[in-house]
Amino acid sequence: MPVLPGMFMNFQAAASSAIQSGARGVVIVPVKAHWGPVRQFVEISNEAAIKEHFSVDESNGATAFTTLFLSLLGRPKTLLAYRIADASAAEATTTIPGTDGTEMVKLTAKYPGERANQFSVTIKPSLVDANAKEIKLYEGTALLRTIHIHDGSAEAAVEAINGDTINGQGWITAEKIADGVLGDVSGSMFAGGNSGISGLTNADYIAALSAFEGQDFNVLTLDGITDAALRASLVAWVKRVRGEGKGIIAVLGGSKTDDTASDAVSKTVARGASMDFEGIVNVGTGGVLAGKEYSSAQTAAYVAGLIAGQRLNESTTYAASPFDDVTRRWTRAEQEQAVKNGVFLLIHDGRKVKALRGINSLVTLRDGQNNAWKKIRTIRVMDAINDDLQRTAEDVYIGKLNNTEEGQIALIGACKEYLRVLSQSGVIKSTGYNVILDPKYYGSAPAKKPEPDQVFLQWNAELTDVMEQIFGTFYVQ
Repeated sequence: MPVLPGMFMNFQAAASSAIQSGARGVVIVPVKAHWGPVRQFVEISNEAAIKEHFSVDESNGATAFTTLFLSLLGRPKTLLAYRIADASAAEATTTIPGTDGTEMVKLTAKYPGERANQFSVTIKPSLVDANAKEIKLYEGTALLRTIHIHDGSAEAAVEAINGDTINGQGWITAEKIADGVLGDVSGSMFAGGNSGISGLTNADYIAALSAFEGQDFNVLTLDGITDAALRASLVAWVKRVRGEGKGIIAVLGGSKTDDTASDAVSKTVARGASMDFEGIVNVGTGGVLAGKEYSSAQTAAYVAGLIAGQRLNESTTYAASPFDDVTRRWTRAEQEQAVKNGVFLLIHDGRKVKALRGINSLVTLRDGQNNAWKKIRTIRVMDAINDDLQRTAEDVYIGKLNNTEEGQIALIGACKEYLRVLSQSGVIKSTGYNVILDPKYYGSAPAKKPEPDQVFLQWNAELTDVMEQIFGTFYVQ
């Protein structure tokens, strides 16, 4: 039995019914970048936010722009980015001398990264005040900000730079080294910025996963990484946290080489065999967008956004995508093999690119599971019921309601009301759902008598699904 207090859900498949429910919406992803806060969660709502918080530059292994852009195409409710970096990550700096040549102010980029190595500052007398100076911050040839220094002193410069509202959102900070009046400067370049990418290892990604456990999210993907050892660690982590009650789904893929190889099908199926779990989606095809090819590991970011962006009564099956083509078109026989082996495919049907079938990587059913567990929609719905009712139980019932007949009736009534709402939206069928005290623990001859602080509930609900196969018989006379 669990040691910690909580409302523990145990979903069991019956012959013709299953428990399902859940509205998901939050995608979380680790990224590498040349700018932006390190080991912090940043909410990204649009393409402009990617450019603002990170950088469009993807040289030297940076992944933030592609990963976040593709995820946004799936239209998740919320996208959380988490920049990882190794110990070499450093902020670029420069110093401003005084009129006597002494270093007076040190300027430091707000974030570690190579981007700030393109920053430079120019200091000149103000055109409107002979006693004042102006500091101009450039990125390359683009002017980022002009800051007025009222008397040209080092102390005033530090106060003006650090107190500037617009600069405070994300470029540089200032530190006084010595007192005095600043000298004129023409294009003093920042230097020493390091993005901390080259030394990253699987351990850095695993450390990110530990940070993710404290966040409320629904779908996880990586930034195009295809390392088998990291994938194995991630799969084990997902299995563990799902077993502890955190309903998340991870979306993974493979390399561009594997996607387009002559034995791409067998490689993809083999990758899925190492997952074989309802909480993991194995993307088998890469996408082509505006002439650029993306591997299935990169396209997984889009699939993660797609899953998170759908309503509970929707399915990813045949969901249209923004891609112009796929990197490899699987044959009809190969598509059937993919579905049988838990591979999520994007296909080109001759008109557009769409998802083939909304399935996860589960192939081998475990006790209490049926084929519905292979559907992404099923898992999302079950996760949502578990998450929503757990939150409600913690907020309203656990530690607050007496475990009496009256209290149990109140709890059951709230749970039934939750299912009623789901039935109205078509997530579960409107007839036959029920919540009762589990007969195994209550009644004339219970198998085990509950402790005074325990309540065991039995849920019954018949799930709905979308039409995925339509058959017709045509009679020709």
